[in-house]
Amino acid sequence: METLMLPFSPRFIVLTICAVVTALLLGIGIVDHKAFDLVLAPLLIFGALTLLGVRDLVQKSHAVLRNYPIAAHLRFLLEDIRPELRQYFFEGEKDGAPFSRDKRAVVYQRAKRQLDKRPFGTQYNVYEEGYEWVRHSMAPRPLATAPFRITIGGPDCTHPYSASVFNISAMSFGALSPNAIRALNKGAFMGRFAHDTGEGGYSPYHRENGGDIIWEVGSGYFGCRNSDGTFNRDKFAESARLPQVKMVELKLSQGAKPGHGGVLPGAKVNAEIARTRGVPQGVDCISPSAHSAFATPIEMMRFIHEMRRLSGGKPAGFKLCVGHPWEFLAICKAMLETGLYPDFIVIDGNEGGTGAAPLEFMDHLGMPMREGVSFVHNALVGINARDRIKLGASGKIATAFDMARAMAIGADWCNSARGFMFALGCIQSLSCHTDRCPTGVTSQDPIRNRALVVPHKIERVYNYHHATLHALAELIAAAGLEHPQDLRPIHFSQRKSTTEVASFAKLYPALRPGELLEGTEDTRYRDAWKMARPDAFQPVG
Repeated sequence: METLMLPFSPRFIVLTICAVVTALLLGIGIVDHKAFDLVLAPLLIFGALTLLGVRDLVQKSHAVLRNYPIAAHLRFLLEDIRPELRQYFFEGEKDGAPFSRDKRAVVYQRAKRQLDKRPFGTQYNVYEEGYEWVRHSMAPRPLATAPFRITIGGPDCTHPYSASVFNISAMSFGALSPNAIRALNKGAFMGRFAHDTGEGGYSPYHRENGGDIIWEVGSGYFGCRNSDGTFNRDKFAESARLPQVKMVELKLSQGAKPGHGGVLPGAKVNAEIARTRGVPQGVDCISPSAHSAFATPIEMMRFIHEMRRLSGGKPAGFKLCVGHPWEFLAICKAMLETGLYPDFIVIDGNEGGTGAAPLEFMDHLGMPMREGVSFVHNALVGINARDRIKLGASGKIATAFDMARAMAIGADWCNSARGFMFALGCIQSLSCHTDRCPTGVTSQDPIRNRALVVPHKIERVYNYHHATLHALAELIAAAGLEHPQDLRPIHFSQRKSTTEVASFAKLYPALRPGELLEGTEDTRYRDAWKMARPDAFQPVG
């Protein structure tokens, strides 16, 4: 009896109704031929739903469809549109991940030169643990009018680069659409700031509009590789010596997936990407997890020195998300042993990332940006090398406060990826890895990326950069300072509890100049320094 009643149970009632209505409509059409035209459309609809329900019953991939034929498709539909429902109807101004609605909105407003002020006071609970603020001065400075710039290039660099303190972080052609690259680079040209190519190569779209380029070279050596995937010095020198390329950067790891290689599926490796990367068209493009050009810290320093030489003396450095402390300290020991130093280091945080990554890597691998910047800054101070090496910071930076906080901890300049994506029109649909970006920022589909109108977006990239630096100038002046490089940990505070506040100077304690060489007792560095060796990334013992 229970089996006979199953068609009328809540699980199967939708299929039963569709089947009954289909039978009734078919019967009406057969009995009354004149009514057939009237019932044809609903007959096709209910007939199709009935067939769908039967298919749901017999398929074996989805248990929920077998138990709830037809009706369960509503569940999959709601699941598909869940991010949009949450973003447009349920998010608060300070909610949303990885960037809150309020932070996205301020980028859009600055990019469009719209009013970016907020009424009625902060929406943060300023007594909640983790709340942070800048300490202002009772004697604020006049607002700086000159753009904030720094000079990158140590004693071994013959062509130092005067860089903006705010630049476009590494995003490859292939990860971004051609129109996105064009707009970013022309915006960089107009605003006199730098555009990092990402590891996907120095593409024709990077070259088209003449914006300053930081050429990033990853483990795939795209654009400067031999057919077997090894580094080709001649190809590297040919591009690195072009006037548009201002700095060359070796990528060790990135925040979203440190220690993980990458694969661009062959179906996505079209003729343009193949030419740019120097790989076969239609074949999976592999980015190995480790470099083949060097295997030890000493070899790495020699490789960076060779990059500087091949580029004609331009600043050469490397980017990493900090992992094992002793590995970075091994690089420091290699600097001391060889006398070869990078001109700059970019520290990416595990909160960074514009592309796709395994969940475990994205959420739980690598050091966050602030801890990474503090660690690298202090390590270089501890070996008396900080004055000759500039530090960049990258990882969820979008506003002037984000910049000031990173620079107070030790960064000389900041890079932003997703901030500039928002300026291009990105709506944080979280579909970057699907090639179905709704705004054409990350899609290689020519129909989709034509939606990104380059002349309009150029202005927005320029406006966002200009307005963010203006906001930074206002923060710096309010703190009684003249330049972001004057920021120190003492200028920032963080709430530890309802009644306890700590300065960043306490949260990120500093090493003395030369302290690592003298023998530090700071437990953050002491044991790792003993474990570090310049001839291998593996620890001593």
